[in-house]
Amino acid sequence: MKFKVPVVSIVGRSNSGKTTLLVKLVKELKSRNYKVATIKHSHHHFELDTEGKDSWLHTQAGADAVVVASQNMIGIMRQAPKELPLTEIINTYLQDVDIIVVEGYKTEAIPKIEAFRSEISAELVCRDDKNLIAVVGDKNPGIGIPFFHIDDKVSTIVDFLLNYKFEE
Repeated sequence: MKFKVPVVSIVGRSNSGKTTLLVKLVKELKSRNYKVATIKHSHHHFELDTEGKDSWLHTQAGADAVVVASQNMIGIMRQAPKELPLTEIINTYLQDVDIIVVEGYKTEAIPKIEAFRSEISAELVCRDDKNLIAVVGDKNPGIGIPFFHIDDKVSTIVDFLLNYKFEE
């Protein structure tokens, strides 16, 4: 999968620390003045809107897309007949950033960092995935790729990520 912007996915089992790791990475990247986008994959239905608000009323009236704009933020909600492929989401909406950090999409052919906690599972979710580039966890799984302990400074992980050779 080729993107114009570097994309890395944070994968792992439920409660393994994926979101915590993603948040730390974003904060460190922002402290280095990178423009960062995130994508959270969900297998569940979700609502971004609040019942009774004007934008919710627009959606209920049948609008296919609703944009909420203010001085410093824009939100776009679009109806989708099916789940959009990751490439379409990125190439349509996220071309003006320096890096995209994704949570999930563990079956996509993109670079992955797995959050791993041995008390959650003895095995990695993406152990045999050739796109697994590193593991961040409490125990080194010993599979011959870079390992970062969860107590390591996040700057070390970001340094690794920024030096990684993403496909162009």
